[in-house]
Amino acid sequence: MNDKSALLEQLRLHRGDPAAQKPRSALRWLAAVAAALAVLALSAWLFFGRASGVPVRIALAQESPGGSAGSAASLLDASGYVVARREATVSSKITGKVLEVMIEEGQRVAANEVLARLDDSNARARLQQAGAQIAQAEANLQAAQTALNDATPIYHRMEQERAQALISAQDFDGAKATHNAAAAAFAVAQRAVAVARSSLVVAQRDEDDTVVRAPFAGVVTVKAAQPGEMVSPISAGGGFTRTGIGTVVDMDSLEVEVDVNENFITRVRPGQPVTIRLNAYPDWEIPGAVIAIIPTADRSKATVKVRVGFKRRDERILPEMGARVSFLQDAGTQAAAAPARRAVIIPTEAVEANGATGIVFVLHDGKVEERSVKLGAQSAQGQIVLSGIDPGAQLAIAVSGKLSDGAKVRIESP
Repeated sequence: MNDKSALLEQLRLHRGDPAAQKPRSALRWLAAVAAALAVLALSAWLFFGRASGVPVRIALAQESPGGSAGSAASLLDASGYVVARREATVSSKITGKVLEVMIEEGQRVAANEVLARLDDSNARARLQQAGAQIAQAEANLQAAQTALNDATPIYHRMEQERAQALISAQDFDGAKATHNAAAAAFAVAQRAVAVARSSLVVAQRDEDDTVVRAPFAGVVTVKAAQPGEMVSPISAGGGFTRTGIGTVVDMDSLEVEVDVNENFITRVRPGQPVTIRLNAYPDWEIPGAVIAIIPTADRSKATVKVRVGFKRRDERILPEMGARVSFLQDAGTQAAAAPARRAVIIPTEAVEANGATGIVFVLHDGKVEERSVKLGAQSAQGQIVLSGIDPGAQLAIAVSGKLSDGAKVRIESP
């Protein structure tokens, strides 16, 4: 029994015994080394594994809605506004007070239809005065005619008597002077009648000018004056005087004016088919055609203005609406060309554009391949690519750093 107790006593470890502390220190040292190795391994993996390569996001090339082989494809997109080629702010030709306005916004009017009436009291007074002046001039003409009729036979008789030496030269000269004066008075009276009649025409026109009429058929878009206000074509909007009665727009003259980047103006020509989309109705495709290319450029915007006409009229098309125009390739031209590839659309940040061409980076097995592409126009959905990549291609967009051909990349979450 004592032997067993002695053996157990020998195996017992005491806290202050160095032999007992040595194994515990060794274990702690091994644990620290293992932790350090784990940290180094994790850092190496992050640096040489996951952290290697340029961080990128992935974009997918999608089919453009502009068309496919065998149909008209979009060559260019441009934005602009619906404008009216025939639009008039209707005003009176004279200054006057408005008595009556017979239009409202949205009202359709016919050509020469009465839109408003001005106070014509002064014009009517002048018209009556001109009529009285004509009557007076005609009376004067009648009196001159009578005097001439009386003087003419006397002059002719005395002319015969003078030839026979029956009267003196003085008597003949008096008769001749009287006749000539009557003839001159008659001529003056005739001119006075003509002047009076011309004054009547002017007064009548002043009276007519108090009635404001529509210059052409259209729709009233602005009602500018109210009864009781003064209107004047020469007031230039000064003070409380109106310059016009209202604005009439010929809805059949509506078209779209767009600004095309001068780098792409070679893709546009008169008569070219287009598709028009109004911002108010983005899913409504309206057929149209290029009317003309304005032969001048805007220096500040580096654009050229193009006029585009509608092939289909609709009441939903209104002036000043925003519009986007897709310039199409003729179906016949496209069919005659080589088999066309479908245009694709990609995010604008996925391409490095340089005029009509650009560079994209296609993702393959953790690396990128630099590829040249032919660019179309930019749309609200992104950049249109006419050739160089196919729908479904995965494109790399650098999050930071710069991509180059063959560079390794790592995909980061969007």
